[in-house]
Order: sequence, then C-alpha cells, then structure tokens
Amino acid sequence: MTAATQFTGRAWTFGDHVDTDVILPARYLMLTDPRQMAEHLMEDSDHPDFARQVRPGDLIVAGRLFGLGSSREHAPTALKQAGVAAVIAPSFARIFLRNAINIGLPVIEHDTLPALVTEGEELAVDLRAGTVRRLHDGAVYAIRRYPEFLLGLIEAGGLIAATRQQMAGAVPSPQGHGC
Repeated sequence: MTAATQFTGRAWTFGDHVDTDVILPARYLMLTDPRQMAEHLMEDSDHPDFARQVRPGDLIVAGRLFGLGSSREHAPTALKQAGVAAVIAPSFARIFLRNAINIGLPVIEHDTLPALVTEGEELAVDLRAGTVRRLHDGAVYAIRRYPEFLLGLIEAGGLIAATRQQMAGAVPSPQGHGC
C-alpha cells in the first residue's frame, strides 16, 4: 500500500495524550493481520465506532503527544490499514512518529491547527508544498515540509517498501566490481 503526498479527507478530532492502548487496545496485540487490527481502532476512545466509520483518506487531528505509550508498531499500522491518510497534532511520541514514517503514514506537527479544526470538516493536505487547507473557508496553514528522502519513504509505502524498490532497481553489474 503506497501513500500519496496530496490528499483530502474528513477530520476526526481527538484530545491530548492519545496513547497506543487507546489507538489499538492491548487486548488485540496478538493480531498479526493489519486488517484485523484496523477493525478495533479507537474502540476505547471517545469515538468507539471509529473503525466502522473511518473512510480512506480521513485524517486524525489530535492534541499533544499523540501516540505515547508502547513502542509497538501495531498502532500506526492499524491506522494506515484503516485508510487514515495522516495524523496532525502539535507533538507526537517520538517512537510513534518514527514507526509511522517507517510504514509510510505521514504525521504532521502543527502547534495551532488542531485547535482550529472541527470534527468532520474536510482538509486538503499537500506534503510537498507544505500546506493544509480547510475546504470550508479556504484557510491555508503552512506545515513543515518533509525532506525528499522521507517523502520518498511515504510515497513508496514505508521503509521496507522503499528498500525493496531500491533493491529491485539496483541490480549491480558485474563490470567494475572485480569480477
């Protein structure tokens, strides 16, 4: 599954300190199929029907320290599998941020945008341009642009997918290698 760098989606709002056990409750850690994980997203949150109502391209807009808690990759994997296009928050737990990027799920740090977004409104994100636009009023917010190599990881669908693509295209020639 690859990710786009431009997308439009409906905002789902969450508060501060949404931890990985809220994103995907620990009782589902034995699941290995990302589709099954996605069926249980946020069921212990303020949005217990999130997994049934989220649509591909939707965005999570949350408060401070989204994804704190365990270092497991289950939470961002389940979000991506459910079709969440990105998570926007003032700050992220660092291990969640790294895990999300590694699987190709964009995370966008913005200090004020979460306080300005209401549940259900449509947002257009352009990671290459470094913007988020609210569709109902056209307001545009600058976001920090990802470096090219991270945009490449996101577009490829994550670190493993990008590595596979590089390996497939980088078959070494025996010439010049002492053969």
